[in-house]
Amino acid sequence: MPKRCCVIGGAGFVGAHVTRLLAGSGREVVVLGRRKAAEVALSPNVTYVCGDYSDRSVLSEVLTDADEIVDLAYQTVPKTSFADPVYDILANLPASVGLLLEAATRPRRKIVLVSSGGTVYGVAAQLPISEDHPTRPVSPYGITKLAIEKYAWMLHHISNLPVVVARPANAYGEGQKTLTGQGFIAAAMHWIAAGCEIEVYGPEGTVRDYVHVSDVAAGIVATLGHGTPGQAYNIGTGVGHSNLDVLRLLEPLARQAGLEVRARLLPSRHFDVPANVLDSRKLSAASGWRAGIALGDGIERVWAASLECARGQPAAGLLWQN
Repeated sequence: MPKRCCVIGGAGFVGAHVTRLLAGSGREVVVLGRRKAAEVALSPNVTYVCGDYSDRSVLSEVLTDADEIVDLAYQTVPKTSFADPVYDILANLPASVGLLLEAATRPRRKIVLVSSGGTVYGVAAQLPISEDHPTRPVSPYGITKLAIEKYAWMLHHISNLPVVVARPANAYGEGQKTLTGQGFIAAAMHWIAAGCEIEVYGPEGTVRDYVHVSDVAAGIVATLGHGTPGQAYNIGTGVGHSNLDVLRLLEPLARQAGLEVRARLLPSRHFDVPANVLDSRKLSAASGWRAGIALGDGIERVWAASLECARGQPAAGLLWQN
């Protein structure tokens, strides 16, 4: 019998890639999401259920006979968490803890909780960051993500919940939404196409570990297949790039399209983590996973895909949509 996997949030930016890989591995896949079925494009062999994962009756239905669970659901991003920290807690923590509690009542092979390698560590004491680095998040988003992890560890301890935590770095890729407060690469492409300046905070901007979404998805599936319950695994490239590094990679692509890259340098912001680069050797040792797409190649792919989607649209500002 094939494994049956339930993916919470499996129709989102990262989730759709994870779902595709799981379905391609021969698993039976059920996706739970908030969007209407007509708005979701998934493989024909994937079952989609529209529902709220905070509803325990809905969870009970989709988790029936599921051997595995991958939880990618989250309703906020780091930027919005600062605007309303209380909402960040209420929108995410009760539902995620409810999912863990529901999972703990049933026999499971494994559950992967997708956390955030970009926020749970806070200001890095050393780079790259390994999984045993202190977790001292400096954003409400990171604090809530870490709180969900702590509930997962508690249930692993008291109920033997076979939970593994995946901590991805900064995902980017084709189809990523712009101007959501998450995803500098997509936002930069949008502003270049619109002919606007790109705001960069600090002399070079922040340094981040950018991982193509297909590599992130493969890392999550590797965590599901090879991760040890009770352990956390980083998913990153181990290489950091500043905001200006990204813009330098975009410059020749923009020039070919008759566009200009213009950056506006602003003072550093106290709530920005200066640098976040992840050490993923633990996952590599367990599964053989490694990021396969270099940042320059990935940016070229995203740029080309965005231009292809934009053909026939009347204004350059419409090249990258929200």
